[in-house]
Amino acid sequence: MGETRASVTEQRPDFAADGQAGVGGAGAGRRIPVVRGFAPHAATGAGAQSPKDAGKALRERVPRSAHASLVPTAGRPDAVQAVEESNRGRVPELAPIRVGRMAASPFAFLRGAAGLMGHDLVGTPVTGVTAQICGDAHAANFGLYGDARGGLVIDLNDFDETVVGPWEWDLKRLTTSLVLAGRAAGTDEDVCRAAAFDAVGAYRRTMRLLAKLPALDAWNAIADEELVSHTDARDLMGTLERVSAKARNNTSARFAAKATEVVADDAGGGRRFVDAPPVLRRVPDAEAAAVAASLESYLTTVGHDRLPLLARYAIHDVAFRVVGTGSVGTRSYVVLLLDHRGEPLVLQVKEARASALVPHLAAAGFPVSGEEHEGRRVVHGQKRMQVVSDSLLGWTTVEGRPFQVRQFRNRKGSVDPAALTPEQLDDYGRMTGALLARAHSHSADPRLLAGYCGKNEELDEAVAAFAVLYADRTEADHADLLTAIKSGRTAAELGV
Repeated sequence: MGETRASVTEQRPDFAADGQAGVGGAGAGRRIPVVRGFAPHAATGAGAQSPKDAGKALRERVPRSAHASLVPTAGRPDAVQAVEESNRGRVPELAPIRVGRMAASPFAFLRGAAGLMGHDLVGTPVTGVTAQICGDAHAANFGLYGDARGGLVIDLNDFDETVVGPWEWDLKRLTTSLVLAGRAAGTDEDVCRAAAFDAVGAYRRTMRLLAKLPALDAWNAIADEELVSHTDARDLMGTLERVSAKARNNTSARFAAKATEVVADDAGGGRRFVDAPPVLRRVPDAEAAAVAASLESYLTTVGHDRLPLLARYAIHDVAFRVVGTGSVGTRSYVVLLLDHRGEPLVLQVKEARASALVPHLAAAGFPVSGEEHEGRRVVHGQKRMQVVSDSLLGWTTVEGRPFQVRQFRNRKGSVDPAALTPEQLDDYGRMTGALLARAHSHSADPRLLAGYCGKNEELDEAVAAFAVLYADRTEADHADLLTAIKSGRTAAELGV
């Protein structure tokens, strides 16, 4: 809604001057060049509107209470049609595994139905302010991962659907997922709604905090005491400590020890993957060679400072590995690299499909920029939203299909939202709300969003009400999927 949208563009400073601007203060009267890529000096005279005031003004056109609404959209496919449509272009024999994973619970169904929710969000109110959004910001897509020095960071960690779009869509997907996760755990309905309510409150308060910080401090803010102190996640600390301990051991070396075997060859030996169907399987030589050859172009997308490191590894094997819930059926490989000591580094080469939100953004009137490579879209979106990203992120093309490349088992750890106690669910909601705000603040001015979100709980109430309504709709969709499985309309492989 709204005719003017603040969109994210490639923002690269260009030091070629294209004009002159007067600057007040010390040295007043001095003329300096206006540099493309930098904002002009803010006006301070009468009629000037600050980003905060501009955010407040948006409330007149889109009241915060309006976000409670969920209006059925025309032409909505039923749940089974939506799943079948999203399976197109994936590896056909893996479709029953994907359906089986989505059938596990309404929360699992939501995880695999980003496109269907995008369809439903088309008719919901939006301010017109856009950001780099995750596109699939459900509660299970936050987690721990390792930085380049071996430390652990907690943040959003899945960007397959990332696009430039309305910030509200991410917030509504997160809060809906919290309600469904709580219901899956048997949590009281009031607690489920409170988790959604408090996630929005944490988002709002974090945006206000970031708006008050110096720009550089806000940009580099991480999930430290200052950023999330207001979330009061004490009940979650024990769970996070256990996940952290497990994540530190979740490395390429540990995966390779379990998933590979030693082989003897003329070169003096090496390792190769061991079949573990249906999750891990070896691939024909030609397929493995195509994946390995694609890593040459991948090297051109990685930071030049990482090339000497990668040059110390040799490719030893390639295997196909099934991943995720929403990602099941996409082509995903693991590549085994060994250094001179035989120590492993495993890369994941994962197919990058067009974001499931693209057709719905267009239907909602948002401009959709063409992306020449979907792997590049994922990588750049991830780097825009995270403070710390995988230092080996890149992209490539395998037999005409776009892929993203990243470290596999890079000390990743995650919280299962559907296994949290009521007290922990509320804490988790606040923590993820704060992290989402920080991620959005990289591409949307936090002062603008803070002005719109405000100090009171009007937005919190509205989005929590939406989350409950959409959780109900998702439960109905999940029930329809179960009926289709039982009737034989849809094939499903359960428990995989």
